[in-house]
Amino acid sequence: MNSTERPDDEREPPVTSEPTGVAEPITDEPHVAAELAARGDVPVMDLQPERGTAHIGHALNDLFGSFRLFRLGWTLGWLDIKMRYRGSLLGPFWVTFSTIILVAAMGVLYATLLHTDLKAYLPFLCFSLVLWAYLSGIVTDGCSVFTSTVNLIHSIRMPFTVHVMRVMVRNLLTFLHSVGVIVVLFVFFGIMPTLNWSLPAGIFLWFADLYALTLLLGVLGARFRDMPPIAANIMQILFFVTPILWKPDLIYMGRQYMLLDPCYPLIEIVRGPFMGLPVRPSIWLAAVVYSVVLWCVSFLLFARLRGRLAYWV
Repeated sequence: MNSTERPDDEREPPVTSEPTGVAEPITDEPHVAAELAARGDVPVMDLQPERGTAHIGHALNDLFGSFRLFRLGWTLGWLDIKMRYRGSLLGPFWVTFSTIILVAAMGVLYATLLHTDLKAYLPFLCFSLVLWAYLSGIVTDGCSVFTSTVNLIHSIRMPFTVHVMRVMVRNLLTFLHSVGVIVVLFVFFGIMPTLNWSLPAGIFLWFADLYALTLLLGVLGARFRDMPPIAANIMQILFFVTPILWKPDLIYMGRQYMLLDPCYPLIEIVRGPFMGLPVRPSIWLAAVVYSVVLWCVSFLLFARLRGRLAYWV
């Protein structure tokens, strides 16, 4: 018998591959695995769904991580604006000129067709169109928030919601280029915002709902690539149903059914205080209810499917 060999009864039993419930490292090199384990960065191949409420905690950490990395989201959104208008003569100020031309043309036309005072209708139309453009941009970019950043998701570990913050910042910067038109019209026609609790409350609900909407559309867009055309068609219908081109006061019968349109309370709680108009309590109630439902659906769906996003994109 060779001196280096052990008797059969002293040999170590073969290692079986029975499942133990613990994720195994994807590397076969022991020294590499030990080094990675010492750093606490062991790559694993664990495709099992998270059990219990662990996915809720991971989703909360991801959500709060985007707020801690707000500067990163702001920088990425700013770079998107610079890259989008690189080589352009006026850059994002084309949005400003487009808003001026659109409001001037549609304002005179629809004020005549609807027999409305131009002084009251023009600021209403301008503010409504700018808000709708912001909402429409969020919906369009939200459907591809994860699929458009696939290289970044696969190469760098960061919270998924950082990309949601990036979309919010990018569309906010685009929105700010049209704010000057609103300010000029408000000053010219002497419109003063309502300076009470309704103004900050409306702004808070507006951004909170858009954040949740971007997160929801991003998850659905990563799983179903048909989301962009579906969302575009829905937004086109809602544009004519929601009071954007026409005032809510034109509806005399069945005005309560307007609250079934989720875009109407969302826009009205912002538009009303800024234009110095009172907002009915029923509109505030509908806006809060829609916000709670939207956040619950968005967060629970994100928490449930967060672990699969990197594989879907």
